[in-house]
This record gives sequence, C-alpha cells and structure tokens, in this order.
Amino acid sequence: MTLPNHDTVLIIDFGSQVTQLIARRVRETGVYCEIHPYQKADEAFLKLRPKAIILSGGPDSVTREGSPRAPESVFASGLPIMAICYGQQTTAVQLGGVVEGGHAAEFGRADIEIREASALFDKLWVVGQRYPVWMSHGDRVTKLPEGFSVKATSENAPFAIATDEKRRIYTTMFHPEVVHTPDGGKLIANFVHHIAGLKSDWTMGAYRAEMIAKIREQVGKGKVICGLSGGVDSSVAAVLIHEAIGDQLTCVYVDHGLMRKGESEEVVNLFRGHYHIPLVHVDASETFLRALAGISDPEVKRKTIGKLFIDVFEAEAGKIAKNGQQPAEFLAQGTLYPDVIESVSFSGGPSVTIKSHHNVGGLPQRMKLKLVEPLRELFKDEVRALGRELGLPETFVGRHPFPGPGLAIRIPGEVTREKADILREADAIYLEEIRKAGLYDTIWQAFAVLLPVRSVGVMGDGRTYDHVCALRAVTSVDGMTADFYPFDMAFLGRVATRIINEVKGINRVTYDITSKPPGTIEWE
Repeated sequence: MTLPNHDTVLIIDFGSQVTQLIARRVRETGVYCEIHPYQKADEAFLKLRPKAIILSGGPDSVTREGSPRAPESVFASGLPIMAICYGQQTTAVQLGGVVEGGHAAEFGRADIEIREASALFDKLWVVGQRYPVWMSHGDRVTKLPEGFSVKATSENAPFAIATDEKRRIYTTMFHPEVVHTPDGGKLIANFVHHIAGLKSDWTMGAYRAEMIAKIREQVGKGKVICGLSGGVDSSVAAVLIHEAIGDQLTCVYVDHGLMRKGESEEVVNLFRGHYHIPLVHVDASETFLRALAGISDPEVKRKTIGKLFIDVFEAEAGKIAKNGQQPAEFLAQGTLYPDVIESVSFSGGPSVTIKSHHNVGGLPQRMKLKLVEPLRELFKDEVRALGRELGLPETFVGRHPFPGPGLAIRIPGEVTREKADILREADAIYLEEIRKAGLYDTIWQAFAVLLPVRSVGVMGDGRTYDHVCALRAVTSVDGMTADFYPFDMAFLGRVATRIINEVKGINRVTYDITSKPPGTIEWE
C-alpha cells in the first residue's frame, strides 16, 4: 500500500481501540504512516522500510504467557521508536525490564510531573511542572531496562515517561494520541520531526497527482463502474477517477428510498449536470422497501440492504454491457483506510460487529471485477481535504456522515415508506435550523430518529396519537470519541415547534444527550 517518495512511519498495532488515532496524529504532521497488526509487523517492516516506528497500546497483559510482542528486528534496527502504554510494557519486558500486575490501575485523566528533560517534549514541557494526560492501564513497569531513565511520573505510574535517549526509544504509559491528552499531538510531532527527522511531504496535492497516475496505470483503456452513494467517500472517489480517465468511468446511483430529503436530486445534478460524468440513476425504492417489510433487527436491515444493493448494481452493470458498451473490468469503491485496518483486525474484536456494513472486499467474485480504491490510504478528514483539492462543493465535502443503509437504521423497528417520509421531513427541518443557526460545521453529526413508540397528545382542540422524534447532535475532533452538542433551549424549542407543526405524524420531540468515551464509535 505504501506510496512512493514518502518518509514512512510504521505503527505496530497491539489491539488498542484508539490505534487509528496514532495514525491520524502522524498524518496531521504531514508524514505518511501505516498501521499493521503485530502478527504481520515483521513483513510490514521489510516491505515499508520505515524511518520510525510507533508501538500502540492494547488490551492484553504482558504478564500473560503468549501475549503479543514486537518483532526483535524493530529493536535491532536502530530506528527511533515511540512506545505507548502496552507498547511501553512490551518494550520494557523485551529489553530486560519487568512489568507487574496487581498495582493500582489508572484510567482516565491524570497529571504527570516532569522529572528530567527529554527530546520527546523538548520546548514543550518543563522540568518540575505538571501536565494533564489520559491514562488507561492496569499493569505497570516496575523495573526499567538498562539504559532507560525516568522522565515523568504520575500517582500510579512511576515510569509515566521512560526513555533511552541514546538509542532513541521513547515510552509513555499514557496515551498521547487521544484529545484528552492536550499536548499529545505535539509530542507525536516532536517524535516524528525532531527525533526521527521526517519530512512533511504528505499533502493532498501530492496525493492527487500520485493517485491519478496510479489509476491511469492500473486501468489503462479499461472501463470502470462506480457505485455512487452520494456520500463524501464515493463522491470524492468518483471525481478523482473521472479526472484520471474521463468517460471510461460510469457511475451507478442506486436510490433505495432511504436517502435524506432532496439528496438524490443533488447527486444527479452534481455528477451528471456539473461534472458530466456518465451516470445511471436507478430508483429502486419500491424494491428495497418491500424487502425490508417486517424486518426490525438493525443488523438484518443492514445485510438486507447491502445484499439488495449488490443485486441491483449487478443488474445495472449487466445492462450497460448489453447496450453495446464496453463491459466494465474494474469496480471503483470509496474504501477508506479505517475500513482496511478493521478488515484485518484481531479475530473477534469489536470491529467485527461495528463495521459489518462496510463492504471492503467489493462485489461478488462472479462479477469478475478488479477493484479500484483510490481512497484506500486515507482517513475521513483526508478525504474531505482531497475533495476540496478537487473542487467539490462544500455542501458535499463538509456534509455530516450518513450511513449506507440511510434512514433504515434511524427508524428502529420495521421500515415503511410512511415512516421514511415522516423522518425525512423532520430531519430536513432539524438540519435546516442547524444551518440557519450557523452550527452545521461546528457539529460533527446531527440527525433525527423516529422512535418505535407513539405518544398521546393534544394539538389545538384535537387529540393525537402519533410518533415521537428524537434529535441527536454530537461533536467530535477525531470521529473516535464524541459528546452531545449543548444546544440552548430556545433552539431546541424552535426545532421541536417546527417539526410538530409541519410534519404530520409527529407530536413529540426529544433530545438525546448521550456521550461516548474514548474508543471506536460509529454514530448513526
């Protein structure tokens, strides 16, 4: 997967839920990096020829026999190493130190005190001062390997930072990658730039040029078919591929009847009218709604929609070939780097269920299409940056995430056209008011949910028995942690009044103030 002409950091993953955040922090410094599980780290090390290495945290205990270890080649390489939490512990054990369990655990916010200077926090932290960090550990190092010294301590981590400055090995018991460690990104930048000396040459302008050349080389004179959802990922992928190969690309937009209000018209107008990309628009709403009749389980809904999408897409691809056009040889997908990482995650890990709707592997083998995945190396924020580089309208680039199954999973219980129409109208009013208040770009994701309950109410002189609508809005810096957005009551009152007055079928509106702590999340 490595791109040419870039200094690279290898991140060895021991199973932490926030390993992706390490990569994001490295990418934010303008340096390219890749995540590889510890089981394949030897292979990745030889392939990537990295200039620096980061060891992630993880849920295991190094005191357990058979627990994960880093390849010995990593420590023998002489490359700069940054080891985080579990990474610190396995580094200590592998280099001759001791880790023990049974001590006081430390989860959440903590303060560390700087004891000695280090290149890791040079010009950032001062000896004798205290700084907030985020801890998440049970075991702890009790004896350092030879050559290491303590640089910082906390109440329950006597080796909160321990380094071997001569060998350029820097270990932390806390997690610098999460936003709860305020200076964590700067620590990682110090490691990448000042310690490892890597160049900031990872830009979307460079990526655009490299990927266009790569697409042309891969596709040649072949035809590419792209399943366009209208979301950020597939939109950016389609525009990038079209820039590379022009009318060799055909997009198929399958409207399953569960999109946001006006979204289908926006997609068709942008890609067919503005970009002049060959586009097949399929209104399959009746087919999808019939297939969803009687289904309440959200996972079954996802799988039903995913399978049916493949069936419709395959049928349309067949029609293109029957109409005398050159049949497609390639399938374009908006696969992102987190999807790739999670598709090779630890067996049985949380991402198995969390990401079950992502079709990283493409369409069925019977279609015999080769994959073109131009966003495969990118995180979501990088995709947005690439979209802006390509000139996509901000209404597409900056839109809130929208799940592939659409409104189906925002309607708990059975999905019907009536429910979808009610929710579509309520959601449109909610987002319209958020935009009018100037809050859309401040909020990471906002949407309405049609709850599977009805409420008795009085409107005017009549009694009603209608649906309850829940509103959700969350803020997020990284898409991995989130908190509810603190709307003022005047705003919520205005939105609720409009929805109740303008949307037939809703007589009560609530606001969800759920938060999510650090960890992989998917807000729907």
